[in-house]
Amino acid sequence: MRAELGVLGGSGLYRMADLEDIEEVRLTTPFGEPSDAITIGTLQGMRVAFLPRHGRAHQHSPSRVPARANFWALKALGVRWVVSVSAVGSLREEIRPLDFVVPDQVIDRTVRRSRSFFDEEGPVVHVALDEPFCPELREALVQASIAAGPRVHERGTYLCIEGPQFSTKAESRLYRSWGMDIIGMTAMPEVRLAREAELCFAIVALVTDYDVWHSEEEPVSVTVVLERLQQNVEAAQRTLRELVPRLRHLPGRCSCSSALQYAIVTRPDAIPREIRERYSLLLGKYLPV
Repeated sequence: MRAELGVLGGSGLYRMADLEDIEEVRLTTPFGEPSDAITIGTLQGMRVAFLPRHGRAHQHSPSRVPARANFWALKALGVRWVVSVSAVGSLREEIRPLDFVVPDQVIDRTVRRSRSFFDEEGPVVHVALDEPFCPELREALVQASIAAGPRVHERGTYLCIEGPQFSTKAESRLYRSWGMDIIGMTAMPEVRLAREAELCFAIVALVTDYDVWHSEEEPVSVTVVLERLQQNVEAAQRTLRELVPRLRHLPGRCSCSSALQYAIVTRPDAIPREIRERYSLLLGKYLPV
């Protein structure tokens, strides 16, 4: 089973209604099992792998999402592009609930998550993250979002917090003073892992609330988030439908597909054979077994 596009569903998006010729696959990776079974189906003629990052029953909290297993599994299925659908809060008056944001930058404030495939063993790897999202996929996602109908902000900085609690008012005001645009709990370590896996990655962020800084708006809560997400899910589905034909017209492989080429610092003869075998999915073209 193979797929070209991977979709990570966030809160409220636990299935893709438009997929045809569906089959499910459960994979085991060196980092355990992914969040749930992966649904593979056809959308607009393209094979798509859909994975709800929190699980279909929303059983994984943001800190416990098995992100390394998720990205390893998508890579193993042959996925080239990964789109994350994420619920976020707004830290800007002009970014309103029910708007979409396609961020171009991210700041990591998480503290409990594994940030790399190579944390515990394997070679030392330093990938570049100056542009954390694939520029080609991001532009295609911007245009697809606009075509789908919601009000779209074409760039922005996503602040990723650990959670699972929402912010205090003092924290929310602090993040605004830093110039952050949106706030959520899932962009990291996904951005880092996508780059290490040499996958093109972008986020379409669905704005559900004004976090807790806005004095005239109801503070963020699970009730508010889920209520607004129900209104946004169909627009997210339309965005994905609009995205597929645009992917077919993207130019050849971008720099994401060679992110590890000059990033492996450990001398090759110092990397044991068993490590090369274990990580061959990621390192095989640079470190043959």
